[in-house]
Order: sequence, then structure tokens, then C-alpha cells
Amino acid sequence: MSMFHARAGLLAVALVVAGATMTTPASAAGRERENESENDRTGLQRALDQVVAGGGGPGVVAEFRDARSAPWFGTAGVADMTTGRERRPGEHFRIGSLTKAFTGTVVLQLVAEEKLTLDDTVAKWLPGVVEEHLGADGTKITVRQLLNHTSGLPDAVLGQEPAPPEEPGTRFIYSKVNYNLAGMIVELATGRTLAEEIEHRLARPLHLTGTYLPGIPGLPGAEETVRAPHARHYSKLGESDPGAEIHDITEMDVSWAGAAGGMVSTTSDLHEFLNALLGGRLLPPAQQEEMFTTVSTEGSGWVPDTEYGLGVYSQRLPCGVTLWGGGGFIHGSMSYAMGDRQGTRVLVSNLNGDWNDFLETFATLFETRFRPAASSPDGTDV
Repeated sequence: MSMFHARAGLLAVALVVAGATMTTPASAAGRERENESENDRTGLQRALDQVVAGGGGPGVVAEFRDARSAPWFGTAGVADMTTGRERRPGEHFRIGSLTKAFTGTVVLQLVAEEKLTLDDTVAKWLPGVVEEHLGADGTKITVRQLLNHTSGLPDAVLGQEPAPPEEPGTRFIYSKVNYNLAGMIVELATGRTLAEEIEHRLARPLHLTGTYLPGIPGLPGAEETVRAPHARHYSKLGESDPGAEIHDITEMDVSWAGAAGGMVSTTSDLHEFLNALLGGRLLPPAQQEEMFTTVSTEGSGWVPDTEYGLGVYSQRLPCGVTLWGGGGFIHGSMSYAMGDRQGTRVLVSNLNGDWNDFLETFATLFETRFRPAASSPDGTDV
């Protein structure tokens, strides 16, 4: 809040207490702020409607929270293409690569507890694993390089042979392999599953009742992939033809995504988590600094205008605003959760289909909500 607004707010309170009824610059500014907020939310709802109207997916939700105003939740389209049931608050959905922020946080908490270090090598914890499966040298790859995707390890896509590994520390290569290895290290360092560590360290303390890592079906502790209530998850299974068949893949086993992208959550839970993480409530200062120390993603073919930390990334919007958080794309579900650096303004959105232009859709939504406010002639925010 600017000094102008702080002083104006105090003046407005004083006048109300004194019983004044006159119109003041402060009350005018307050109404302008309310109108601006209402216009932004109307614009966001319009953007949600356009996503569905343009054939971008069955249904979309967005929840915005600002420390200065009441939360806003909007929907468009349907949760179930068969029954026509609308999307609603409290739905569980797969969050894809937003899982990496949870995994990275757990690793950094273990670093703070001196159970491992970011400079530990993969070979120390997983001797022979990357050598046998990827042809890389685990003695040259550190935990930090796993988390910021500079390990040189290629991404692994189902049904495709992985590319050759590169020299660690050379450049950013976004890879699910990095985080699945990090998840394995967490389990070796703690003697518990990553799902248990996420529940114990993050979900339970933050009261994230809808957030969990399902686990591998058939193994102890595993549960249904997506808890009720949930939207159905729809996919064209990689077909680019606009007329391609749409499949309901809600029950699909995506346990392969694991520490890199296997979690389920809700819009409200993601707000609580990101607010706590950005606000510095989950990590000591040294580990917080490590998490938000970034490497460039330029030239990697990944998300434009981003820099990657240890499970989270920054993204500069076309309007010039830089946000922090992450996105997730997985079969039947696309999500984005980002906010300002302090976590005081956060937008979380989910689409229950996977054939949309992922980056363009969410860029439009976040531009709508985070573009800079108008300024008065003297340059003061209004």
C-alpha cells in the first residue's frame, strides 16, 4: 500500500468515527479502488467465459485472493460433460508440475534440518541409478542441480527414448527425471514416503485437507487418484485435430509423475500453500533464499520470460509484472498458481481438459488480474 493510501485510510476512519458525512478525496479514492477491483473481477470472469466459448476446455475455475479485499471465485463451463454439472469451489484436481514446489520445499526443510545438503551428489544417495538408467555420472550432479533443472539429465516422456545427458551445470533443461530423483532422495533421507513427508510437513500444518500425493495403486498407503468432489478430467490424448475424440481419463493412473507431477489439490489449498511459501512461513531465511535464487531458462524452449528457482519460478507477464509460483500440465488437467513475491495477491486457476493452448490461456487470465493499476497525474497509484 502506498503512503497516500495509508494516510487516506486513516483519515477515512477518523471521519467515520467523528460522524462526518461530507465527501472527501479519501472516500473518492476508496470508491475508485472498489470500482477498479470490480472491473478487474468482471474482466477475469469474461476471460474465463472466453476460454470455454473458444473450445479451450470443458470447464475452468479461478480463485483470486488479495490481502486488501474478500476472496473471489469464478467458473465457466462444466465439471462433467455428460451431466452438465457446473464446476464449483472445493473440487480436487491433478496439479501436475505444481507438485515440484511441494517437493522442493520438503527437500529444503531437510536441508535446514541438516539431513542432507544441496551440494550432496546424486551418487551419494542413489549410487549407480543415473549411471544405469540414463548413462550419466551421478558423482557430478548435485541435489541443487536436480531442483533447478541444471543437472544435464534429459526429460523422460512415456514411449520415447530419452535424449543423451549433458554436462551438469551447463544449462537449464526442464526434466521430470530431476524431481523423481529428488523424491527418492527424500525417502532415503527420512525413511518415509514422499507422500507421508508432504502430509506431515505441509498439508497437515497448513490444514490442506484436499492436498495429497496419491501413490502407486496396489502399494500400502495408496488411495483413489482424485478424491470427491472433483471435476471429470478430459483429454484428447495428444491429438491435435480440433475434432479429435475427447476421453474421460479421470481414473487414469498417473503415479509415474510422482514427485514431479503426481499431486492432487484444490484452489483454496494452493492459495494457502503459496501464500505460506512466498511469505516465508515454510522455510528458514537461508533456505528461502536458496529456493528463490533462479537460473535463466532462455533458449531452453520452455516457458518464455521465466527464471527457475528450486521448485518455483518467476514469470514476467507482457504487461511488465513479474509473478512467482508455477504451472502444471498433466493428462486431463491444466493449472496455474502465481502471485506477487510476498504472496499477498495470488491467483489460482484450473482447466479440466488438456488440449488448450496452455500458456496463452493462463497468460490472458493473469494479465487480466495483475496488469498495473492506473495512476493519477502526479504518478500516485489510485
